[in-house]
Amino acid sequence: MPELPEVETTRRGLEPLLIGRRITGAVVRNAALRWPVAPELSSRLPGAAITAVGRRAKYLLLSTAHGHLLLHLGMSGSLRVLPAGTPPLKHDHVDILLDDGKCLRLRDPRRFGSILYAGEDPASHALLRNLGPEPLEADAQTLGAHLHAASRSRRVAVKLFLMDASVVVGVGNIYASEALFRAGIRPGKPAASLSRPACVRLAAVIQAVLAEAIAAGGTTLRDFSNSDGLPGYFAQELAVYGRTGAPCRACATPIRERRMGQRSTFWCPVCQG
Repeated sequence: MPELPEVETTRRGLEPLLIGRRITGAVVRNAALRWPVAPELSSRLPGAAITAVGRRAKYLLLSTAHGHLLLHLGMSGSLRVLPAGTPPLKHDHVDILLDDGKCLRLRDPRRFGSILYAGEDPASHALLRNLGPEPLEADAQTLGAHLHAASRSRRVAVKLFLMDASVVVGVGNIYASEALFRAGIRPGKPAASLSRPACVRLAAVIQAVLAEAIAAGGTTLRDFSNSDGLPGYFAQELAVYGRTGAPCRACATPIRERRMGQRSTFWCPVCQG
């Protein structure tokens, strides 16, 4: 599933193409995505200009004076801005028509994505209101203090703690593994055992890993392409994720893998011992 850097890459690619454009209508070829496509897309939003293209966690937000659209790419979704007359392919489910003769097209082979209406106050939407802070919107000291306070009663493994969106958003499976490697913390270590300095150090490497991935265009995933149709290139920089048995880039010890919370987890037994 696309993680925060991939979604942010998409947001940045779409922003200059959508800001100021007026929605003129919608073509819904298949409304049966993860949730039914928002009927407001055709009933309330035509005539509204897009004033902002934002992101909250892994959700994209298209803001207009008539309310906000909440988009999620699911496991295989992608967004393109194309001439509206471009013939749709099999998995092109929704076009948001724009006043310049183009459209924002959602392609989603697995149909786990979504286009929902978030009303006038998207922060109160059920999918957003209980989310933790954005990891890149605070300094490392502040984020580290938050992680330390939130972890005091949590015996769960620190990797699963970081992937809990009610604690902090956007630290998915790939970037949790990478951040814990850089911080020298074993993924299975109980979250409550982390000291405050360790949490500050972890916060700093989380921010560094995410910022580097965004700058590189996101991580190449099997089903993800950014808004230009090009994959991200952060995968070549990964230290542990997907490198089972390969030598650690720091100490040459073979990288190990185990299942944790039904997800593959990768770590170096020496550097993270």
